[in-house]
Amino acid sequence: MTITPQWKDELRARLTLSSVIMRTDKLLKAGREWKACCPFHDEKSPSFTVNDQKGFYHCFGCGAHGDVISWMVEQRGLSFIDAIKELAAEAGMEVPAPDPVAAKRAEQRASLIDVTTAAQDWFADNLKSSDGREALDYLERRGLKPETLREFGFGYAPDSKQALNRALARFDDEMLVETGMRIRTDDGTMYDRFRDRIMLPIQDARGRVIAFGGRILDSRDGVAKYLNSPDTPLFDKGRTLYNLHRAAPASRQTGRIVVVEGYMDVVALAQAGIEDAVAPMGTALTETQLEMLWRMSDTPILCFDGDEAGQRAAVRAVERALPLLRAPNSLNILTLPPGVDPDDLVRKHGSAQFEALVEKSIPLVRFVWETESRATPLETPEQRAYLRTRLLEQANAIKDAELSKLYKSALMDLFFQNIFTGPQGKKRKASRGVLSKDSLAALSYFVEHGSRELLLTATLAAIARHPQLYESYTDLLLEYTPQNRSLEKAILVFCRAAEAINEGSEIPVEIEELAEWNGPIKFPFLRDGAPLDYVRRCLDEAFIVLVKKPKAKANWEKAQEDYNEYPTETNEQRLMERIRDLTYVRERERGIARVVMG
Repeated sequence: MTITPQWKDELRARLTLSSVIMRTDKLLKAGREWKACCPFHDEKSPSFTVNDQKGFYHCFGCGAHGDVISWMVEQRGLSFIDAIKELAAEAGMEVPAPDPVAAKRAEQRASLIDVTTAAQDWFADNLKSSDGREALDYLERRGLKPETLREFGFGYAPDSKQALNRALARFDDEMLVETGMRIRTDDGTMYDRFRDRIMLPIQDARGRVIAFGGRILDSRDGVAKYLNSPDTPLFDKGRTLYNLHRAAPASRQTGRIVVVEGYMDVVALAQAGIEDAVAPMGTALTETQLEMLWRMSDTPILCFDGDEAGQRAAVRAVERALPLLRAPNSLNILTLPPGVDPDDLVRKHGSAQFEALVEKSIPLVRFVWETESRATPLETPEQRAYLRTRLLEQANAIKDAELSKLYKSALMDLFFQNIFTGPQGKKRKASRGVLSKDSLAALSYFVEHGSRELLLTATLAAIARHPQLYESYTDLLLEYTPQNRSLEKAILVFCRAAEAINEGSEIPVEIEELAEWNGPIKFPFLRDGAPLDYVRRCLDEAFIVLVKKPKAKANWEKAQEDYNEYPTETNEQRLMERIRDLTYVRERERGIARVVMG
């Protein structure tokens, strides 16, 4: 039978997912959705949601996700065909009649699986024979244990062009060629693809052998270190992740998925107890592979070697991922020290060292900033402008409009926070201006703590020069949370000055000194003769950054937390409102560069 995507869409449309699930599991109404404790793992509070409108279930705890068909297969334990038949009967639909062509194709696929399975058995037997002695010694020298060799199916392909077809004589040559095990030349000559190589089976999500990877025992000029099967009816390298069938169940327990560069990295990590790792097929991650990873974890961890090749691979992966991003999907990036790969790391230092590095992996947005800022000098205005352009280009690559806006804001945050950083990455020391040693300690200290502290001090100096502004901004100053005690004291002294003005008493001497402050950056609103209306406009914009942005960010984080815990329609609407508020504030913040900085 031929079950087309269109037929399955019609089947889903005729059924209500929650009704099917409630036959075996209790669901509670939560807005337009349903919730329950997850039937796929033990938990005390509900993290399993069912959305009838979208037609899927999802567990925020273990990552289980699927539609009504996958529910019948994964939870009820039915085969795909049995699930289709039962659901079709309920929906009043006829199951499509058998298609001879499709049936033949399915039968052929099953036969090709027989070929790869038989080849795997033969490779594994070879490793135990005298022919595989050198290969086995090599694997043992690399510290691989016998149980690891068995679990991952290590084998050996002998150094012969005609060994495989003799060993698998029950299969015709055409099948051996179609599975990629043999090569046919233009003149019709055939020979074994894998020769004198350590063999590793590549399996699909169900654990069936669909292809192979072969590694040479020693370096030889002109010979690839690793050789993979070509694309075949069984194997599409862009749609396959090595070790997926083992890593996916482990990922449900750990809540993460780690992507490394090579097969041996995956094997070494698994032997060290880190079982939630996969690897691409020797190429850059594809869109399909990224989608596969996001089905297991919202934020997969991509681990790259610290050499130039590893960094290029990281950049390619990020460029591929950016257009696909949509909340909550993202990536974390882990760059290992130069000359170190996961295999070396866990063999020499154990799993704890690798886990410690995983904890230090950085968010995707931070990786974009660090990659672009390292590649661009920041000595001249033109270079800084180019960096800003590159950052915005990266954010514009994100097709999700709302997420693209937030990335622009985040990258501009990092840009302005680091714009006063020298070429060696060290913050330039700030001038202490004209203030005496007895003046507020904050004014000789603040620039070492970032641009927000700098902006706060500039606003204090501006208000000190215009006493008529005290009343407008004192309450906002009291809402500001300083990052160091010196500035906290400065704000309190400033507020006492406001009281002194109201009472007609003497203004503290610190305020007089503050009024003379110009700082390391010549803010236009501190220039002599700056119009009062202009100063007021600048201060209004400045307090967006100092007070309103932190509030908006805190409100957004709380809304995100509420939605993650209870993804109801009400919480989703509140989250979208908070995102809009934060976006507006960040758009206003960028006005600081145009208005406040001149």
